[in-house]
Amino acid sequence: MIALAVAMGIGRFVYTPILPGMMEELGLSPADAGWIASANYLGYLIGALAAAGGWAHGRERMLMLAGLVASAVLAGLMGLTGSMAAFLTIRFLAGLASAFVMVFMSSIVFGHLAATNRNNLQALHFGGVGLGIAASSAMMAILVTEHAGWPAGWLWSAAISACGFAAVALFVGGAATTNGNEGREPALPKDRSLVKVIVAYGLFGFGYVVTATFLVAIVRQGGGSRVFEAMVWMVTGLAAFPSLWLWQKVAARIGLYSAYAVACLLEAVGVTASVAMGGSIGPLLGGFLLGGTVIAITAFGLQTARLLAPQAPRRTFAVTTASFSLGQIIGPVVAGLLAQASGSFFLASIMAAAVLLASGAIAWSAAPKSP
Repeated sequence: MIALAVAMGIGRFVYTPILPGMMEELGLSPADAGWIASANYLGYLIGALAAAGGWAHGRERMLMLAGLVASAVLAGLMGLTGSMAAFLTIRFLAGLASAFVMVFMSSIVFGHLAATNRNNLQALHFGGVGLGIAASSAMMAILVTEHAGWPAGWLWSAAISACGFAAVALFVGGAATTNGNEGREPALPKDRSLVKVIVAYGLFGFGYVVTATFLVAIVRQGGGSRVFEAMVWMVTGLAAFPSLWLWQKVAARIGLYSAYAVACLLEAVGVTASVAMGGSIGPLLGGFLLGGTVIAITAFGLQTARLLAPQAPRRTFAVTTASFSLGQIIGPVVAGLLAQASGSFFLASIMAAAVLLASGAIAWSAAPKSP
């Protein structure tokens, strides 16, 4: 949980609450902001695909810890430069680091949970993403009251990440227990439902990332106070923390595919609310519904794909992650360019909501039909 808080909640998503200050003080345009976000997601794509192979077997702990160290160092470097080229390079490398932590720490955790028949604790592991988001929002609230500039956000993120690394290094166990399947996996089956899930997952990557990247910038554009910006991001993190545990109960009742579709619908409502509702309610509802759904949809997308191709888990992870990552690489660039052309994030957010609805509908249509 601490590892994901550092690498994902802070390493990937602290950019969102720091971004408005960077745009204001450095004169970054929405398009610039989108390119920086996409560089991070491109790094995540390459890192996830590299980590999905069998070359790292037995080295998971070392590579995961290296990823945590890199996350801390790279966050600090972001606060020491003002160059667009440096931002793109650093965030690309931070994406690589976060992917290594995500894949290798999850393999360690899942292996040991499976060995002890405690798979119910997976939700606690993924709750680390929400914990990191909440911690970073609390940090930003303190920095705002001290009138600190945007570099302080990155430097304090680095300090918190270093503390997280120390805790993980102290407590984490050895390499993952193996499932015994080290041979070459078969090709993915030519299955229409699997294709639908992969396409739906890519659309989800595009749809969620617009709000996940620009939510705090939307608040600032709407005239919200700096403390309110931090509050919106705090709500996002707190909603994310227990979300997978709650959604697992929903999926047990209505099925995995239906749960995925309902979560996409709710997230689309939140994305729309963030720009369509005035005052403080819209952004707060947007943050709550984003945090309350994004981790569950991410997990359900991977789970449905694995159910459809159980003999090739690594290939399935690689292909679904590639689809998801392509969506989240394209999303910030398109949204940034659209926001720059229109003068607000309204059209970009409405487009993202429509894409989320399409993702849910396609995934729902992929469910096995009852005889």
